[in-house]
Amino acid sequence: MPPTQPTTQTFRIAAIPGDGVGTEVVAAGREVLDAVAARSGGRIAFAWEEFDWGSDYYARTGEMMPADGLDQLKDFDALYFGAVGWPTVPDHVSLWGLRLKICQGFDQWANVRPVHFLPGVQSPLRKADSTDLDWVVVRENSEGEYAGLGGRNLAARGQGGEVAIQSALFTETGCERIMRFAFDLARTRPRKKVSSVTKSNAQQYGMVLWDDVFKRVAKDYPDVETESVLVDAMSAKFVLKPEDLSVVVASNLNADILSDLGSALAGSLGLAASANLNPERRYPSMFEPVHGSAPDIAGTGTCNPIGAIGSAALMLRHFGLEAEAGALERAIELTTASGALTADVGGSATTDDVTAAVIAHLGQDDADVETRQPTTATV
Repeated sequence: MPPTQPTTQTFRIAAIPGDGVGTEVVAAGREVLDAVAARSGGRIAFAWEEFDWGSDYYARTGEMMPADGLDQLKDFDALYFGAVGWPTVPDHVSLWGLRLKICQGFDQWANVRPVHFLPGVQSPLRKADSTDLDWVVVRENSEGEYAGLGGRNLAARGQGGEVAIQSALFTETGCERIMRFAFDLARTRPRKKVSSVTKSNAQQYGMVLWDDVFKRVAKDYPDVETESVLVDAMSAKFVLKPEDLSVVVASNLNADILSDLGSALAGSLGLAASANLNPERRYPSMFEPVHGSAPDIAGTGTCNPIGAIGSAALMLRHFGLEAEAGALERAIELTTASGALTADVGGSATTDDVTAAVIAHLGQDDADVETRQPTTATV
């Protein structure tokens, strides 16, 4: 009898390239994921549907996505997002009208941003030359400073008389679920440690609740080391003692800022991947690079696709495809180690060059990754 053909597991992915370089990096990521599927021998496949939402859509319709957009997306297995933002649309309109609308509408309350130092990429951090550095920022993604509570009032008083109030929302449930997520993640890592970021010395209500919940949750994880660090001290620790970090859990705004600092220390925001997760899987999760739409280089074919490709690896892991995710992460390391680097990390490769290099390195062994060379440091 002829051998039985493997059953194909097909994942339906909604691609939302968005604005600027988002269109270029999503195209690169799709090409890489399709190459991963082609190497699977028919075990997996990706069924793509693209949505043209973003600033161009806003110019045509007056909204960043249609009113029923969440209904259109809710049955996909995952969302693959590029970037949002363009000079013709106010930033708060573009962000709240698309990305945050999806994150909050689908209760994607856990945002995961690995800080990974890649071989062949110069870090501005001297310590990266001789110390293994690798940590993860876990960001509360549903409330905190981005809850959208507040308003602008008293404009009728005339110029100079208006008042704006922006309130942060901290709930015990929101704090506890992100902290348990961080502790569970820490248990899977070589260094079982969770660092909580706070500012309770100045924010005596929301952040004190955050601290109290952290202390309570920590009691359920006696095998995990903990610390609580003020956000200003943590920003210094990212630079001065990053080897002491494993999992960093923080509120929406604090984690947003710190994760960008971590990505810059790793070499470029263009390298940074992220996942917006609904851990209960009641809604699709969304995977996106951390960088923005970069209008200054959009359309030039020079943007860095590594952040988007790394986000695709996070998507594979979310699907339980550990081997494929690991192979893609190794391919990224082999690519940067080989010198296929875009301009933001000191190279001259194009977006297409890097994408082709990642595909070419799929399936190669870890031993092929070169040892990171000493780098020129500015910090």
